[in-house]
Amino acid sequence: MDRRVVITGVGGLCGLGTDAASMWKEMREGRSAIGPIANSELHDLEGMTGAEIKALPQHDINRKQFVSMARFSLLAVLAAREAMRQAGLSCDEGNAHRFGATVGVGGLGWDVMEETYRALLLDGARRVGILAVPKTMPSAAAGQVSLSLGLRGPVFGVTSACASANHAIASAVDQIKLGRADVMVSGGSDAPFAWGVLKAWEAMRVLSPDTCRPFSADRKGLVLGEGAGMAVLESYEHATRRGATILAEIAGVGLSADAFHIAAPSVEGPASAMRACLADAGLNAEDVDYLNAHGTGTKSNDQTETAAIKRVFGNHAYLMSISSTKSTHAHCLGAASALEMIACVMAIQEDVVPPTANYREPDPACDLDITPNVPRERKVPVAMSNAFAMGGTNAVLAFRQV
Repeated sequence: MDRRVVITGVGGLCGLGTDAASMWKEMREGRSAIGPIANSELHDLEGMTGAEIKALPQHDINRKQFVSMARFSLLAVLAAREAMRQAGLSCDEGNAHRFGATVGVGGLGWDVMEETYRALLLDGARRVGILAVPKTMPSAAAGQVSLSLGLRGPVFGVTSACASANHAIASAVDQIKLGRADVMVSGGSDAPFAWGVLKAWEAMRVLSPDTCRPFSADRKGLVLGEGAGMAVLESYEHATRRGATILAEIAGVGLSADAFHIAAPSVEGPASAMRACLADAGLNAEDVDYLNAHGTGTKSNDQTETAAIKRVFGNHAYLMSISSTKSTHAHCLGAASALEMIACVMAIQEDVVPPTANYREPDPACDLDITPNVPRERKVPVAMSNAFAMGGTNAVLAFRQV
């Protein structure tokens, strides 16, 4: 039997806010969190823009766990705990082995890595922190979510650059459909504001000097952000048996690879993932009401994604609503598609499409309805979310009203 998978809780934090409700409020209104980065650890990178979390929310994470976490793990744990609270779930000895977690990350514990190398190479330290390895490993976020919530089922990290969260959610769906778990806490997290990481992105010449303007003719590149987004996924049977409030169903998953270029996007890879997602969900192209675009704000990405959408949706590409919420929360790398998952779920819940902020000039090569600057009320029974990563790894999710 093919088990249906539903979402019963979401949690998150990023530059827009420190819980899912406050993030969504800002996204929905098209208010951008992008501005000058104030992080004092960025040394000579003054004037760089990004979307920072200015202050973390109050929490009761015990000190023993708190000091064992790099920032990306802490963000994941905070988001996961919020999602579990909304879902009204907790683990005990009787059910913990049926609860798991998958967390997508684009990198690792960059803050701890930076601190370690500076101590060794600049400050002459002979030793580093005893927890440097477990803090920095990419799977640490998933492990820390498991520790914090007592999850003893399938737990692992997923990494595929900017598609990591969608791949993590797809993996969690598989665990439930295969009967390995009843509940999975899944999403993504990233904290890239470290000097070495930003120098690397700067070298690629893809960073915007001001803000993120997806699909606008005057766009100048992407902007980095930090954050985490998590969802509680359950089998439909498990959720209904306990009388849970269902926010949305994960209707379909589409995965593909470009096999084209390590950094440049292609049209066919993303198109293949969108087609596969529609087929997996049993949807026709005209069934999709809202598409949350990958929409990074680079010249090539936005044009390529627009061409791929037209190839898959045909005339319906001009009828459905599209937006890139990266214009508000910036590109949070491994967390990006998790934040966009929350945007899709809330669009379904509230029948409103969040806008593409900062839009100024039409681009003839990006001529679809990208919901410029102002939210749009419309029925959203079905939403899709695109994530197309460097390396050509593509993951698309479809969400449906229940």
